[in-house]
Amino acid sequence: MFNIMVVEDDANQRKLMATVLGQYGYTVLTACDGIEALDLLDKKHVDLIILDIMMPRMDGFEFTDTLRKSGCNIPILMVSAKQSPLDKRKGFIIGTDDYMTKPVDEEEMVLRVGALLRRSKIINEHKLTVGSTTLYYDSLTVHSPEGEQELPQKEFLLLFKLLSYPNKIFTRRQLMDEIWDMDSESDERTVDVHISRLRDRYRSNPDFEISTVRGLGYKAVHHK
Repeated sequence: MFNIMVVEDDANQRKLMATVLGQYGYTVLTACDGIEALDLLDKKHVDLIILDIMMPRMDGFEFTDTLRKSGCNIPILMVSAKQSPLDKRKGFIIGTDDYMTKPVDEEEMVLRVGALLRRSKIINEHKLTVGSTTLYYDSLTVHSPEGEQELPQKEFLLLFKLLSYPNKIFTRRQLMDEIWDMDSESDERTVDVHISRLRDRYRSNPDFEISTVRGLGYKAVHHK
């Protein structure tokens, strides 16, 4: 079970977030500012932090900066009443992993928490499992019902990216910018060629498929 710490100085908001997360099966710890949160981290294991920015004693920016400078990589979802792009930018520069503005949509918060925990697990373990298929990042290998295959680097990175974000649509440009060198001579048709190769390899895979979203790009669909 995942432990989530809610750091929020508004008692009603803190209680509401804790209640919602508890309904989804998470164990919730609460703190009213950054100082109290740091004390809790010394005593309890925490998998993710939901963090308000404007708090007394130690605000969200200072807290995040303190954690990151100490080498702590716990995922942080920063929450702010401010909608200034500067605040958002500052949060990401300091080291937050995601950002939401108040009033917080409860369903969106839970979805973002789930996504951050999933990504954190993938990063820490350097592997990604979808049903009976496992991708091993360090060796560029895929273990699946089709057997074990070592993929060319670009094919592996493309598959790993798509499967890490199920149902998220990526444009060809996004995939080019992330997986191919920005100075590469390749164009967006290169993505289509690699997608075609992956589809040929995993056409009969029971765990996922790569779908084309007409006019937009590609997404991976996990089969239940």
